[in-house]
Amino acid sequence: MAIKFQFNKTSLNDLNKQLKVRLRALPTLKNKESALRMEVKRAKNKVQELDDALTTKIKNYEYMVSLWGEFERNLVIIEDVKLGRIKIAGVKIPILEEVQFKVKEYSVFSRPFWYTEGVKILQEMASIGIERDFYYEKMRLLDYARKKTTQKVNLYEKVQIPGYENAIRKIKRFLEDEENLSKSAMKIVKKRYENAEVES
Repeated sequence: MAIKFQFNKTSLNDLNKQLKVRLRALPTLKNKESALRMEVKRAKNKVQELDDALTTKIKNYEYMVSLWGEFERNLVIIEDVKLGRIKIAGVKIPILEEVQFKVKEYSVFSRPFWYTEGVKILQEMASIGIERDFYYEKMRLLDYARKKTTQKVNLYEKVQIPGYENAIRKIKRFLEDEENLSKSAMKIVKKRYENAEVES
């Protein structure tokens, strides 16, 4: 990215302001990037933990597979998933507050004795699965924000800050050269004036 500037003091002041803004913002951006990186890692670990918990639950109830055939398909329904929002390092993230289930009425006496326990098992497994999906989404959103922040840090560090510093250096050199030429020209004019006075 080429920085546009003119060889004058106004342009120099503008570039200095832009450089100061970026130099002040850079530490904040780096902190945001590292905070997002840590949050992504936490979310990833939580996804893995919930995956393992779900797998364990499924394995624990494999012996009941033949019994699930007797289970009514629409007995347990997810009625509502309550969401909240939190900000993590400036990024709005949905969070799971509560999963509400609706259980159809059934006769405890006409159904097998394990039916009530089956309802609880289904609710637990559904809750774990939904929570895992939320943590996965959280991880995805935070990772996207982290990548954007990393791009901005790199843009500032590797492109804009060196570009502004280079432009400022060029303007300063130009203005110094111009000032030196002006002083030299004034000395020459003064000497000619003095020589002209001496001759007359």
